[in-house]
Amino acid sequence: MKAKRRPKKSSPPSSPQPEIGSDSKLEIGTRLKHARMTKGMSLLQLADQVGCTESFLSKVEHDKVNPSLTMLHKIVAALEINIARLFSEDSSGSDPVAIMHEGDRLFIKTDSLRHGPGIMLERLVSGAQAHLLQANIHHVAPQGSSDGCIEHVGEEMGYVLEGTLEFLVDGKTYLLSKGDSFFFDSSLPHGYRNPGDTEARVLWVNTPPSF
Repeated sequence: MKAKRRPKKSSPPSSPQPEIGSDSKLEIGTRLKHARMTKGMSLLQLADQVGCTESFLSKVEHDKVNPSLTMLHKIVAALEINIARLFSEDSSGSDPVAIMHEGDRLFIKTDSLRHGPGIMLERLVSGAQAHLLQANIHHVAPQGSSDGCIEHVGEEMGYVLEGTLEFLVDGKTYLLSKGDSFFFDSSLPHGYRNPGDTEARVLWVNTPPSF
């Protein structure tokens, strides 16, 4: 009797490492590996849970590739942390009021070119200080998308600053434009894309922090 083979999984698309500011890079692989080992999970167990290959996860942990935003969210959810923790710095002794000037904020990139197809998150609140809420400006390039839907605990709201956004929540699509706002329960499957030919910018706030 032949043993059944495990279905072959394909490695999800990857993209270059996120950046802080304009030129310095932040490696997240070590933090992901530490979180996985702390949780007592093997690469195979984590790969099975998020739906990718061991090889791909190994490359992520060694900072050779960076997963898509959707895949990164699946990984941190499985590890019971959030994306903000990966990019946060030690806040010990910091001022209780956090000021983040334009040009100094952290950008999380999900595409190879800053203005190429994809999504870039601009942090408005320091991950080291945010405990109850999180705020970002989502920069969505023309035809850029969230690469599928995600769902998690919490609530979210947003306000379209520029451009248009095709917003999908629980199987229903909404077309949003400049000046429109939205609110929804994060437990509903949700994703989005920019159907336009100019960049869309969306102020996005969610609680608790999940990105």
